[in-house]
Amino acid sequence: MNRIPEEPLKENNEQSREKTIVRTSIIGIIANVFLAAFKAVIGLLSNSIAIVLDAVNNISDAGSSLITIVGTKLAARKPDKKHPFGYGRIEYLSTMVISVIVLYAGITSFVESVKQIIHPETPDYSAVSLIIVAVAVVVKILLGRYVKATGGKVNSDSLINSGKDAILDSVISASTLVAAGIFLMFHISLEAWLGAVISIVIIKSGVEMLRDTISQILGEPNDPDLVNRIKQTVKQFPEVQGAYDLVLHNYGPDNWNGSIHVEVPDTYTADQLDRLIRNIQSEVFKEHRVILTAIGVYSVNTKDEENIRIREKVREIALSHEHVRQIHGFYLDQDEKTMRFDVVISFIAGDRREVYTEVVADVQQVFPDYQLQVAMDMDFAET
Repeated sequence: MNRIPEEPLKENNEQSREKTIVRTSIIGIIANVFLAAFKAVIGLLSNSIAIVLDAVNNISDAGSSLITIVGTKLAARKPDKKHPFGYGRIEYLSTMVISVIVLYAGITSFVESVKQIIHPETPDYSAVSLIIVAVAVVVKILLGRYVKATGGKVNSDSLINSGKDAILDSVISASTLVAAGIFLMFHISLEAWLGAVISIVIIKSGVEMLRDTISQILGEPNDPDLVNRIKQTVKQFPEVQGAYDLVLHNYGPDNWNGSIHVEVPDTYTADQLDRLIRNIQSEVFKEHRVILTAIGVYSVNTKDEENIRIREKVREIALSHEHVRQIHGFYLDQDEKTMRFDVVISFIAGDRREVYTEVVADVQQVFPDYQLQVAMDMDFAET
């Protein structure tokens, strides 16, 4: 397995990313602690369950930012003997913890709101309290937009989720103002019911965040845009006649390892292949920050026009099946009467094995004198 040495530039980028995440999280902690303190005092003085729950939500946001800092610090640890691919995936775990905190905050808030519905208390608003809540709405909107935008720039799901949560909090705070306005004008208290609605929104947000994080940990399809850009880089080498089977493994944000197959002429020597593979690895790492740990080779017939004709016929037969996306790695050995290729079958096929069997049978029927070596393949970037 060939590895591209880590360059100083990559290390500097990682350090810059870590500092950005920590700095943004600290800003979030400070803002949320102040907002929680003000809201808690206002909520208790005005006997408003909605404002008190909003304050609790701010505390959970501060906790989330703290977890983001800890997760980022742990994820930045260098690879070692125990974890040779590094600790980047810890960021996914920290995001999961944040999701659980949000979910827990929503559930506890819902319980308290139901208690208030059963045993209602009359709120007592003041002009000062409402002004402070209004200011909190503006602060939360600005904070949420800033944190979310920063998370997008440094590819941090923890920051993105925190930003989304902050924007959601601003909506929640605004709704408490609406409830206060209704009470002051019509003397109808919607506090407890509003608290229940807020809680359901928080629970929904927590479930979605948890679902997305679990999906990332299980492994999601490769990003089609990144896959296409890497393949284009590989195919820029004149010797490469095709690039296939790109598989990317994510070991944390912006930390990718992968493998790929390339088609090269059957006249290439081992020395030429070695030089080509090393050049491809170097170029892909420089352009995309992806380490290709392995590059497999498909040999392409170049010496016989009849072989090329047969390849195109096999391609035509395979692609006549609805769920076949492509064939590649085709090679024909006239001396041994063997034919080998990979057939890529879509995930949406009802029975991929059945499609594979039909393709092999159809090709064998047209070329009965050849022994077939056909691999059923998949497209890891299929959309």
